[in-house]
Amino acid sequence: MAMFLSKLGRLAFRRRHFVALIWVALLTLAGVGAASAPAAGNTSFSIPGTEAQKAFDLLEQRFPGMSADGATARVVFKAPDGRKMTDPAEKAVVEKTVRELSDGSEVASVADPYKTHAVSKNGAIAYASVKYDVSGMELEESSREQLKDAAKKAQEAGLTVEIGGDALQAAPETGATEVIGLAVAAVVLVITFGSLIAAGMPLLTAVIGVGIGVSTITALASTLDLGSTTSTLASMIGLAVGIDYALFIVSRYRGELAEGRSREDAAGRAVGTAGSAVVFAGLTVVIALVGLSVVNIPMLTKMGVAAAGTVAVAVLIALTMIPALLGYAGRKVRPAGEKSRLLGGGRAPSAEKAAKPNMGTRWASFVVRRPVAVLLLGVIGLGAAAVPAASLELGLPDDGSQPTSTTQRRAYDLLSEGFGPGFNGPLLMVVDAKGGDDPKKVFTDVGDRVEKLDGVATVTPAAPNKAGDTATITVIPDSKPSSVTTENLVHAIRDTGERIKADKGAEVLVTGSTAMNIDISQKMNDALIPYLILVVGLAFLLLIVVFRSILVPLKAALGFLLSVLAALGAVVAVFQWGWLSGLMGVEETGPVMSMMPIFMVGVVFGLAMDYEVFLVTRMREAYVHGESPAQAVVTGFRHGARVVTAAAVIMMAVFAGFIGSSEAMVKMIGFGLAIAVFFDAFVVRMAIVPAVLALLGKKAWWLPRWLDRALPDVDIEGEALRAEDDPRDEDRALARA
Repeated sequence: MAMFLSKLGRLAFRRRHFVALIWVALLTLAGVGAASAPAAGNTSFSIPGTEAQKAFDLLEQRFPGMSADGATARVVFKAPDGRKMTDPAEKAVVEKTVRELSDGSEVASVADPYKTHAVSKNGAIAYASVKYDVSGMELEESSREQLKDAAKKAQEAGLTVEIGGDALQAAPETGATEVIGLAVAAVVLVITFGSLIAAGMPLLTAVIGVGIGVSTITALASTLDLGSTTSTLASMIGLAVGIDYALFIVSRYRGELAEGRSREDAAGRAVGTAGSAVVFAGLTVVIALVGLSVVNIPMLTKMGVAAAGTVAVAVLIALTMIPALLGYAGRKVRPAGEKSRLLGGGRAPSAEKAAKPNMGTRWASFVVRRPVAVLLLGVIGLGAAAVPAASLELGLPDDGSQPTSTTQRRAYDLLSEGFGPGFNGPLLMVVDAKGGDDPKKVFTDVGDRVEKLDGVATVTPAAPNKAGDTATITVIPDSKPSSVTTENLVHAIRDTGERIKADKGAEVLVTGSTAMNIDISQKMNDALIPYLILVVGLAFLLLIVVFRSILVPLKAALGFLLSVLAALGAVVAVFQWGWLSGLMGVEETGPVMSMMPIFMVGVVFGLAMDYEVFLVTRMREAYVHGESPAQAVVTGFRHGARVVTAAAVIMMAVFAGFIGSSEAMVKMIGFGLAIAVFFDAFVVRMAIVPAVLALLGKKAWWLPRWLDRALPDVDIEGEALRAEDDPRDEDRALARA
């Protein structure tokens, strides 16, 4: 592989005009496709194999005009102080608003609050329910505008009016922190390379890669039902890995220049060695992201595949466009250790300064001398950070987790104030009595039994379909949607349904957004272990090929588990317990997003293997060429610690930039990935890994002879390239083997 990638790097260096033209053409093509494609909406939710989805499917069959997956809106009215919604003036305004809402071309029905008894007991608050024929993703902008205009007219008449539901979804905003993240990345690159030109290359290639990836996602959004969150997450991961991959190749290029190689030769060797690590690191990230499909939730599968595609583009750009840009830059990219004149360079370093070991060397030497102490400190520290993860509660964000500045959140709060906390998360029971002797009696019996359960505030009368064999019953809990109490109520209703099925032969299914969220959380929990086995197993085999060792990949996997548990603990502390919530802009604490653990496992594992590959391949390279195990650790840190540190800081800055998002899911993922990178890069890879390798010594690189013969030789250390320079290196490598 090293030889092939080296030739590719040299070719890109020589044919830089052609390579640059190809990538610019791809970016232009993707941009034109994105500009001409219809705007992405909110992705539809489907969770095959769950009771909530089964109930939705049954509603579509038995209630064909109901549009079970259609968008909904609740227009909430509050009377001025001292007045009631039943007063003639307020009632006239509401009735006029209901008539205006009914005129919408996509509106299926509008419920008059005075006919449906949707007025609070104290008379201060009322709401009108609007049902649409199409889903929130398919809803036209004109329908949203009509909804806003009707609410605005009611406000001008003196009422407080807010709108909740999925018909009026605010577009997520990332805010200025995303720009700050990129600015931090730029500063770190300048400090690392001591050159504005060299620092600009990773940023430029990362932006081009993300531009191609996100534009392609936008162009296909309508066709493939991709939501806005998909492109946000793809840009988050694509930026981080794109900058890192380019950083490693440019850094290796400068190192090769420092050894006196020509620029074309240095570009080839940089792509052949660091590029090999980039390929395998990118492959682990792709495996982790595509592996999300095992959860069998279409939305999560699409997010993972889209992000994996962006990572694949980042790898290809790093392997081809970086050497092309190095060809354009010429002498403006200096050898390692030299700075540009603009940043105070141009003078040769003194002999004393050149001989002084760098920070990476000093740190690795310390760890090699005190491996047990460093190992214990690292493990205990991560263990302490992981303690909150034991209290992990899973759920999905609803309007109650929106910022208080949004109309959805204000509508949520008004409904809770007027009708109780459970009113925002009604449970919809679907009773299938087809084939029974007396369906009406079954419907009544189901309602009576459920009404006696703990945690039930209200049960509405059954609403049968035209055939009279299926009915819907709405249950209002007395607790908020995301609470454990509501989850227990859903399980209690389903247990009651099992007994009713045994007694009456009727099937009782529970659905609605709250039940759907509970089912998603359960599905995520059930899929976590199979997903871990698949992703970690495949990556373990891949790392065995890369490192030709059993213990090094095993250590890498165990270190990853430590860092991801610690990161989950930090997420629980901030978003569930409320620690530092003000600093993070978390206005409402609650359960952790149900897909967060499995998403973090996938993404963090891929990124963790990045640092493992980049850092440990340098150590193996030194060991293969004759150094002792302890000295190889120090050598690996001398060459790689500065770059890995810069890569981690950049990745943290990019992820942290998304903490400013107005969307709760993006905010939580941004924080979780940023803190996970911190734990994995600076505690696991920089402390625990060298400590373990120092303790293992030569055993770290042990591989059974039969397995060594069976594994393909991918030559990630660049043995073939060294053999080109000095045939004796090939003989020494064969002798050690």
